Amino acid sequence: MSKILITGGAGFIGSAVIRHLQEHDHEIFVIDNLSFGNREFIDIDNDHFFNVDILDKEKVDKIMADIRPEVVIHLAAIHFIPYCNEHPYESSNINILGTMNVLDAAEKYKAGKVFFASTAAVYPIYDEAVSEKHATGPLDIYGLSKLTGERLCNEFHLRTGIPTIVCRFFNAFGPNETNPHLIPEIQRQVLGGNRKINLGNLKPKRDFIHTYDMAEAVQTLLNKVDSGIDTFNLGRGIEYAVTEIVDAFSQALGEPIEVEVDPARVRKVERMHLLADVSKLKLLGWEPKISIEEGIKTLVE
Repeated sequence: MSKILITGGAGFIGSAVIRHLQEHDHEIFVIDNLSFGNREFIDIDNDHFFNVDILDKEKVDKIMADIRPEVVIHLAAIHFIPYCNEHPYESSNINILGTMNVLDAAEKYKAGKVFFASTAAVYPIYDEAVSEKHATGPLDIYGLSKLTGERLCNEFHLRTGIPTIVCRFFNAFGPNETNPHLIPEIQRQVLGGNRKINLGNLKPKRDFIHTYDMAEAVQTLLNKVDSGIDTFNLGRGIEYAVTEIVDAFSQALGEPIEVEVDPARVRKVERMHLLADVSKLKLLGWEPKISIEEGIKTLVE
């Protein structure tokens, strides 16, 4: 059993990661200021939960000093791109300075391993599947802040020698979503009884992966990466158009769904493709299990 400290653990992906790690009997500690997360998402007692903002360097430092975790999983971030674009200072402050605080404490108290959640938004527009070898080139403040986080992780590893994993998350879906991304927005509208829904761009394709599959991937990476610093894509390796996602909801409901494009939801800068090459991660023995149809069926039910 390991002591694992997870920042942002009460959030969308964090709650799935915690659920999975608890099944493997790890002792989990959580830092989350609940600005986006929800305390009810996780089964963690008050002795293991800290309602703390990662911008509070002194409190982060004290928590790390008291726990002395073997593993630090850094998920805490502001990651809803429209919100980041509207609040660039707030989002970059959390995503960059907050990361510095977590890494500084991990260094000071000699964490055994660090996992940093990055994003596919570090990549520019590509029409093919992107591997970890593709050049980075963020299109927005979120991607830029996360790429800066990756650079901070690199410097952290060079200074400390602590094994460090950088994992670029593609589009996640599943229970406990806290931001109005595509799938939860469709879910909200159809569960509200609407069969004519309002969306933005319909043609872009994305690589959607269920959070339970992501949690298994996190566990795999923690088990298999024991030295150095390495970067991995985390997606399903299949891309779906918005219209295909709507069709999956229609199939799960057994009813037709009509879509109307809302000009207010249409992004001015849009990628037509965002597809992960996950062959590097699969070499470690991980495989995604939950299809888009299965996952959406559970959301509807």
